[in-house]
Amino acid sequence: MEKQKNWAGNLIYQARQWHEPASIEEIQAIVRQANKVRVVGSRHSFNEIADSEDAIISLVRFNRILSLDRQQQTVTIEGGVRYGELSAFLQDQGFALSNMASLPHISVVGACATATHGSGDRNQCLSSSVKAMSVITADGELVNFFRDKHKEEWNGVVVSLGALGVVTELTLDIVPSYQVSQYVFEHLSFSELEQHVDDIFSSAYSVSLFTTWQEDEINQVWLKQICSEDESSDVRTDLYGASSAKKNSHPIMGVNAVNCTEQMGVPGPWFDRLPHFRLDFMPSSGSELQSEYLIPREYALEAIQALRTMRHEIAPLLHTNEFRTVAKDDLWLSPSYQQDVMGIHLTWKDKWEDVQRVLPQIEAVLKPFQARPHWGKLFTMPKERVQSFYEKLPAFRQLLQAYDPKGKFRNAFINTYIF
Repeated sequence: MEKQKNWAGNLIYQARQWHEPASIEEIQAIVRQANKVRVVGSRHSFNEIADSEDAIISLVRFNRILSLDRQQQTVTIEGGVRYGELSAFLQDQGFALSNMASLPHISVVGACATATHGSGDRNQCLSSSVKAMSVITADGELVNFFRDKHKEEWNGVVVSLGALGVVTELTLDIVPSYQVSQYVFEHLSFSELEQHVDDIFSSAYSVSLFTTWQEDEINQVWLKQICSEDESSDVRTDLYGASSAKKNSHPIMGVNAVNCTEQMGVPGPWFDRLPHFRLDFMPSSGSELQSEYLIPREYALEAIQALRTMRHEIAPLLHTNEFRTVAKDDLWLSPSYQQDVMGIHLTWKDKWEDVQRVLPQIEAVLKPFQARPHWGKLFTMPKERVQSFYEKLPAFRQLLQAYDPKGKFRNAFINTYIF
């Protein structure tokens, strides 16, 4: 079997068997026969979280949108659906998602299983929109989970890191469709950020700060604002000294903005503004690595200042560094469990040996701020440190023991960071 790679090409999957089933029955048979098995969606994880020493199931053929409930305002999808396809369907039906990640190319199930997020002081991680799940567990049986039943167990199963089983269906909350305008401001000084950090992060529905650390400033601030009836009253020409961009921008300096969603305050549908990148173009730089650390919101400014002291070490390896905020939730393995957080997202050049040397330094300067890594990105933090952030980890282990007592869905990553 030819070895498969992840989205970025930095990881070669080690599985001896690669399956692309087209039915529930096929998945059940594979699971029953496998010694060890993991699942991949859009292959957007940068570490070994989805790898397996035995079998991998790809849900690429589970790409149907199954039903829309207008009264309950929910949509049910198969496990391989990406946000881009789901968004187009919802828009045609007059509905929307309340938030999206920075790119629509990722699978919904994969994003929810790892507590992936968008941005916004009041916006929770994407997993929080899940209302029901259908999962094929280790014995090959199909089990249904519902948010409105067994609340405590629910908070454990949504962000499961793929260790619960094969998620074949998800039901998500949806909202009526809406319009968004996107603005970009350039050259925000650190002195202004220090004085107004909370005001800046709360200045729009979704806010992203970008810096390359080449200059001692925030290069760009992206504001995504839900359109009001009188859009003109919301237009601003500056942001605490940062000037309005004169043309569409890309978060990575020097890259053509054609890949990015429309800016300049032009109103457009939610799915073509909330992500940074458009579905029909290459997201980000393509050739890249990613790390992300999430810290309690109260430490946001101090953490940015700490990274600033390392800018000369970081800048040569970096495409861009993005800062976003995420609202708290109750999901056990979410980095925003019961606390508002700020995400520190680092898009690296494809130079793993060099990045691997600088990551421990970054983790050291962020240690006072309780920085926890995104489950699907690259980090070097010791397992004991990672585990210390999750008070519900013992309960999550018990949950996995109940549904997968022999550890069929565990791999080296799960064994290291969970068990």
